[in-house]
Amino acid sequence: MYRFLLSRRWLITLLIALLLIPTTIKLGFWQYHRHEARVARNDLIAQSLTAQPVAFDSLSTAPGFTVPKGLTWRAVTATGQYDPEHEFVVRKRTDSGGDKIGYFVVTPLRLADGKGTVLVNRGWVPSGDSAAAYPPVPAAPAGEVTLTGRLRADETSAGSGIRDRAGLPDRQFNLISTPQQAKETGAALLGGYLELTATAPAPADQPELLPEPNHSDIGPHMAYAIQWWLFTAMIPVGVLVLVRREAKDRAKAAAEAELPPVAVPA
Repeated sequence: MYRFLLSRRWLITLLIALLLIPTTIKLGFWQYHRHEARVARNDLIAQSLTAQPVAFDSLSTAPGFTVPKGLTWRAVTATGQYDPEHEFVVRKRTDSGGDKIGYFVVTPLRLADGKGTVLVNRGWVPSGDSAAAYPPVPAAPAGEVTLTGRLRADETSAGSGIRDRAGLPDRQFNLISTPQQAKETGAALLGGYLELTATAPAPADQPELLPEPNHSDIGPHMAYAIQWWLFTAMIPVGVLVLVRREAKDRAKAAAEAELPPVAVPA
């Protein structure tokens, strides 16, 4: 009854089904692992943001220091004086709502303990009248200030997907990079940078502060994993339905072939 399964068409169908089953299982686990990574990232960010702030230079101890993932978003503080002479802006960045394109304003802060200089992302400002002109930027506070913020790793083209190109207008860059700025200014910049959340004493005017990262959205990966595994379960069920239908159709055709011919009246 099921000898048709040995036909070329059915052997190919069965082979495809057998190959699809481990493939869809693997795709389901791939999405599940992405879900786990997203949850772990969210937990790490939440812990970092709520931890008691520590001194920036207790984590980023030297020029060229690479901020590890485990310290990214860590709450930090820094005390010193801004160096507005070496301030720069970072192009093509969006505001907190993600709707408007403008600039991040980055100003170096010379630490009061003399251990080096920290790049501080003071926030976002809108674009000016011309992309070639330096945008209007609220002046950095004068005198000694104490900053609170989030520790961030230096941006790279590989990590951000942003192409870093030369020939930009004066004091405009595509990335926040301490190696790049150390080369430009000759300053001893500690690796990583501070993303500002508060200043004491508070300035009268400042760029728009950046919101904390979203650490509540777990994304669709778990749903995708379940979908792949449901599809895995459907493969043998679908094959069984097709086999039974083919067997039924063949049995019906065989029964009809065995029926005696109907006599036609003269």
